[in-house]
Amino acid sequence: MKVTIIGAGAIGGLAGAFMAKAGYDVVLVDRWAEHIDAIKRDGLFIDGIRGEMRIPVPAAHPNELTGPLDAVLIATKSQHTIEALQQLFPLFGPDTFVVSFQNGFNEPGIADALTAAGLGGRERVIGSIPNYGGALVDPGHLEFVHEGPIQLGEMDGSDSARLKTLAGMLSALTDVQLSSNIWGQIWAKEVYSAQVVFSALADARIHETLGNPRYARIAGAVVREALEIADANGITVEAFDFFDPANYRPTTAADTQKLLDNIDHAIWLLKKDQKPGSHAFRKKGSGIWWDIVYRKRQSEVRSSNGKLIDFGKAVGADTRLNERLCTMIYEIEDDARPLGFQNFDELETYVASIGKTLP
Repeated sequence: MKVTIIGAGAIGGLAGAFMAKAGYDVVLVDRWAEHIDAIKRDGLFIDGIRGEMRIPVPAAHPNELTGPLDAVLIATKSQHTIEALQQLFPLFGPDTFVVSFQNGFNEPGIADALTAAGLGGRERVIGSIPNYGGALVDPGHLEFVHEGPIQLGEMDGSDSARLKTLAGMLSALTDVQLSSNIWGQIWAKEVYSAQVVFSALADARIHETLGNPRYARIAGAVVREALEIADANGITVEAFDFFDPANYRPTTAADTQKLLDNIDHAIWLLKKDQKPGSHAFRKKGSGIWWDIVYRKRQSEVRSSNGKLIDFGKAVGADTRLNERLCTMIYEIEDDARPLGFQNFDELETYVASIGKTLP
């Protein structure tokens, strides 16, 4: 099986590098020409939690691809998914399948785009959750920020041969967990990510945002509302390594303290592989923070968490808190609001005003 990875940033680039290192047939594709040229010339330079290394990886500009394609991993930012996919349609063969290897609720849109192009639909789509983290620092340079598994699953829950083959290839990078309810896990990641969006309201490290008990209580309220949106949509939200949805439904003060302890543990898990003194990490916050502060570009909040709000509105769920949070992020991206801890204060006041303060 040949794997074509569209989007050679942190998530796609790390997967491609370690698969190539293991001898698998893989190619990295990206529209950032300087990045692809650097990979072609020097391979990928990777630093961070696993030390420094340089890995030769086949790379191509989009116009250099030829078909028929086998496995296509879309690892772009969520808002670029359909555009990136449609450019590949002329290269599809009868067995080409697509993996949303990114954040967001992308799978239904991918299936719809395939159907509209007369290329099938949902049966060509595999869902995934890459739970490791990194950053694209410069052309040809990735930073590996934290370890984490990959959840991978057919949209119909089946245990297919292509799923097992791809899982074996991706295990060159990290542990791969096969799921019979990948849509529930995708929802879990998006529900959980509401607190990740929250942490990007200030230019600060995660232990200063989610690690602050006062702010963590606000984030917990945001996630609780996101869970209620999932409930209203009839979704069974799956637990994963550092997220248990049951913790985000507190009914007593003791439950809330348990939640705060859980958030502290999640922060520890994200940082546990970063050995003091071994590497000065550039990426000190979420991918959303990285986009806003380091890359100076719009994050994928509109196309990921924004879709969560759309799902909620479609069934009449209360989305006020998540809407307010996302609006604040949009204002920051549009230079209409400064980053800062005052944003947490403002959201805390709003939480109280709509009666959503945790016990």
